[in-house]
Amino acid sequence: MIDAAVLVVGGGAIGGVTAAKLTGEVRRVVVLDADREHVERLRGDGLLLDDLGAERRVVLEACADAAELDDRFDFALVTLKAAFHQAALPPLRDREVAESFVSLGNGLVQDRIADLVGPERLIAGIVEWGATNLGPGRLAKTTDGPFVVGELDGPSRERTHRLAEVLRPAGEARVTEDIRGMIWTKLLVNSVFSGLGAVSGLLYEDVAADPDGRAVALAMWREGYDVGVAQGLVLDRVLGVPAEALADPERAGDALARAMERHGKTKASMLQDLERGARTEVDVIVGGVVERAHAHGVATPLHARVVELIHAAERGERAPSRHGLQELGRLLRDAR
Repeated sequence: MIDAAVLVVGGGAIGGVTAAKLTGEVRRVVVLDADREHVERLRGDGLLLDDLGAERRVVLEACADAAELDDRFDFALVTLKAAFHQAALPPLRDREVAESFVSLGNGLVQDRIADLVGPERLIAGIVEWGATNLGPGRLAKTTDGPFVVGELDGPSRERTHRLAEVLRPAGEARVTEDIRGMIWTKLLVNSVFSGLGAVSGLLYEDVAADPDGRAVALAMWREGYDVGVAQGLVLDRVLGVPAEALADPERAGDALARAMERHGKTKASMLQDLERGARTEVDVIVGGVVERAHAHGVATPLHARVVELIHAAERGERAPSRHGLQELGRLLRDAR
């Protein structure tokens, strides 16, 4: 048993799966989630967790109101979507419910969270495995991969290594001395594959198997990779392959095949949002690449169009379909 208290802020796909896998391995794990029906199921019959095809129920300690929290936690794992940070995090900061906050969400949200909780209290992290929200009280972990954590501005500290130890019951966890490079590397996964998954309605592997999807995915990866290089970032391995391999025409085919072997069953988080009628995080994921590209004079026309297509889907003007991949494929061919 790991002697730590962990608050999971957001009991959706990533947060709920993480909480379930930590429960029983870490001294105390509490889920804070605004969906009262979900909370009641977590602490009633328990979470029905499909863990890579193996189902089990896990009863979780959970609450829907921060006022119910009765402990000080070593770590608060922030898995909320970006739209909810402003409302949820300042009350937790003001009540000093956690020694350290950990950003585990998608997109370029780390500096925003640091502003809300205090930069000295934030550890940044990424999650390389995928999960799907199947409704209140039901979640599925669909692919495997590590957590990677690190200090935003400075070398790793004792707390960073302790966090990795705490997370390991939920999966491989490692510490990096260059978390900003890893954040950008993971951002490319989400901007490319989650973006195209939301456009098309397809799993990652189905995007990669579609001729237009494959061509567009590799071209988008190159766009985002060039933006990372322009920022002076060192891009690391992700999806089990070197980031630069997916940007190299001679190596990209083999690298993409290897990546899909492990992660192809992932259902895009933004597609899950669209299916629930919720706003996506497109502006901090795909739009995050576009914003940094403008600042560094790098052209990202495919990313820009994906942002437009996803916003159109949010407004109900289009539905996710392969037609989106075909349109992007035409845009790519016309540019050449």
